[in-house]
Amino acid sequence: MNLAIIKYNAGNIQSVLTALERLGVNAEVTDDAEKIKAADKVIFPGVGEASSAMKSLQQNNLDKVIKELKQPVLGICVGMQLLCEHSEENNTTCLKIVPVKVQKFNAQRSTLKVPQVGWNTIYELRSDLFNDIQENSYIYNVHSYFAEDSEYTIAKCNYGLEYAAAVNKANFYGVQFHTEKSAGTGDRIIQNFLNL
Repeated sequence: MNLAIIKYNAGNIQSVLTALERLGVNAEVTDDAEKIKAADKVIFPGVGEASSAMKSLQQNNLDKVIKELKQPVLGICVGMQLLCEHSEENNTTCLKIVPVKVQKFNAQRSTLKVPQVGWNTIYELRSDLFNDIQENSYIYNVHSYFAEDSEYTIAKCNYGLEYAAAVNKANFYGVQFHTEKSAGTGDRIIQNFLNL
């Protein structure tokens, strides 16, 4: 399988590569549009801040490349948020692939500590992405922003409020949590993505 990981100004690529190695899968980290378009599957990871991440994508024309992809694409954490329409993080216009807004956890919305760091559970799972995953399985989170619940939600999480732990529109999938740090559950989700 030809697997591309989109290279841009955002962290956690190494931990995604390590998770893929555990599954016996090789991937190429690239910002080359032709290689990304030619891949069987594309992973769009991210740790960092939405506006600088979008600027980095735009500098390399990767914003246009991503929107045109027809193969399965998996956005992780900030990668998922960038697939959405708009983020409150520095008032950022995102890729507008999934018509959902990304909002900040704050005192009006959640009385819990921000960012959400650590283990939480996912539920109402509805996608092949979650084959053989039990309801209320534990996943690992590190985030201050969340995608609102919508018709594109394929898994939910609760942190003082209910939000989209995962989204899907056409060939684009996104998970808010870190699959690569979510132990067996995360590895299974990555494997399910590779099996799509």
